[in-house]
This record gives sequence, structure tokens and C-alpha cells, in this order.
Amino acid sequence: MTELQRKWLTFSSAIALGITLAFLLEIAILKAPVAAQATLNLESGEPMSQFNFFQAAVLGMVQGLTEFLPISSTAHLKAVPVALGWGDPGVTFTAVIQLGSIAAVLWYFWADLTQIATGTIKAFQKSDYQSQDFRLAVGIAIGTLPIVICGLLLKVFVPDLDNSPLRSMTAIALASIVMALLLALAEYLGSHKRNFEQLRKRDGILMGLAQSLALIPGVSRSGSTITAGLFVNLERATAARFSFLLGIPAITLAGLVELKEVFEQGFASAALLPLVVGLISSAIFSYLAIAWLIRYLQRKDTWVFVWYRLGFGLIILGAIALGKF
Repeated sequence: MTELQRKWLTFSSAIALGITLAFLLEIAILKAPVAAQATLNLESGEPMSQFNFFQAAVLGMVQGLTEFLPISSTAHLKAVPVALGWGDPGVTFTAVIQLGSIAAVLWYFWADLTQIATGTIKAFQKSDYQSQDFRLAVGIAIGTLPIVICGLLLKVFVPDLDNSPLRSMTAIALASIVMALLLALAEYLGSHKRNFEQLRKRDGILMGLAQSLALIPGVSRSGSTITAGLFVNLERATAARFSFLLGIPAITLAGLVELKEVFEQGFASAALLPLVVGLISSAIFSYLAIAWLIRYLQRKDTWVFVWYRLGFGLIILGAIALGKF
């Protein structure tokens, strides 16, 4: 099997999984009594509105582009549909279309993941613990622990996180502005000289700690990790590439947790086909965003994202002041 065939198999399998999950959601909804559905809507806080194909495709595009660009997918998925008058997408829609982003990052980095996995196995067999693949695997594993631990602590101490002030539009705007300033500082102070072969376990730890900040809506997982990478003098493209590899376990775990909660807590009525459209749109635009950002950062700096995040945060604050949010 060729590399392209392996990538396509991974991508299509993830898409098929998402479609299957969406189908199961639809069956569960149709079989639920009307009164029970109404109760679930009230308990989950998910909106009653349904999205048409165009709206689903647009929201899938928003998810795909903002999941990997350093501008926060959570913030945009909350702000964009509300600004357009479509309402909050809700837990079900967000959880399903996030599978598209997972499929895209696995597809794009399939060769890297295969190399890291096989190299780590060989390193164990030869006791070669200085192997680049082994060090990358350890860095990714260690870097994933902070966001897992912090996520579990948030679940325990802030059980109603979705409705907490931490997820308000004001908090999202302030987080966007603060992260813009930190990215500007990292861009200004960093030397940007260390390449992918010079990655160390310490980089995984530091970027992993930064990744845990993404639990705060508006921070951006890729934004926080790329910023941390620039602070430790990684090349911009290297920081982005390692950010995406580091994010694979975190994004996958987050998607599975959200889907688990959807099944446990109930969900509002949602059409199957728009979910599928949103899923596919998310996968396509996630892949394009990953490929574009890595190429872009090989030639240019991150200032465009600094100004965008500043503008995004200020616009939200202005809209809040005007009573639009």
C-alpha cells in the first residue's frame, strides 16, 4: 500500500466514523419521545434551531480553518454563527464536526506518525533512547499530560463549565487580546533558529504546559503552543509542525469526551445530512489550513495573526458594549 493510499484510508475511515456517529445520533433522536426530546433540549442547553447545508458547510469551514490557525476555533464557532444570526451550534454539532479536524491532522501527518511509531519501537529494541523518533514520542506524551490533568480538574471543580463566566464572550475577547500580545512578544524576542531535528523533551513539556491554556476559550491550542515554541527559539514552521503533532492526542481526546457527553446528557434535534456536510467541510478546510500555515511560516512571520487576534478581540468587546452579544 502506497503512502497516499494509507493517508486516504485514514482520512476516509475517520470520515466514515463521523458519518456513522451522526447517523446513530439521528436514530436516537428519532426514537426518543417528543416530551423526552424537549427535556433533553432544556437540560443540555443546546439550541433548537437546525442548520441548512450552506450554514453547516460554513461552520465546518470555520472549525477547519480556526482549529489549526492560531486564532481559536472555540471563539470563532461561538462568535461567528451568533454574529450571523444563526444561534449557537451546540454540543452535538461541534462534537461531530470536530472529527473532521481529527481526520485531517491524521491524514496530513500520517507519514510522520508512522515514522515516530516505528522509530520508537526500534529505539526500545536497541535501547537507543537518544533516537530522534523516541525523543519526539516522549515529548508528545509528556506534553499531552498537562492538558489532560487540567481538563480533568476543570471537570471536577467547574462542573458547569459551558455556562461559566470563563466561556463568556467577554472572556473570549480578553483571551484573544492577551494571546495576541504574547504572540507579538514571542515573535519579537525569539531567535527562531532551532529546527525540527533540534527538538528536545523540554520543548514538549513547555509547549504541553502552554497547550493546557487552550482549555480557556479564546486562547487557541495552536496559538498557545506556537507562541511557546517561538519563546524557546524554534523556527516558526518547526513550532507549527510540532504544535500539530502535539495536538493530535489532545484534539482526539477532546472530541471523544465531547461525544461521550453528548450521548450521556442528551442532545437536541439535529438533521443528519447537515452534520455530514459540516463534518466533510471541517476535514477539507482543516487539511488546507495545516498545509497552508506550515508553508506560510517557512517564509513569513506571525504578525498577521497578532493583528487579527487583536482586532477580533476588540470587535467582540465593541459588540458587547453595543449589546450585540
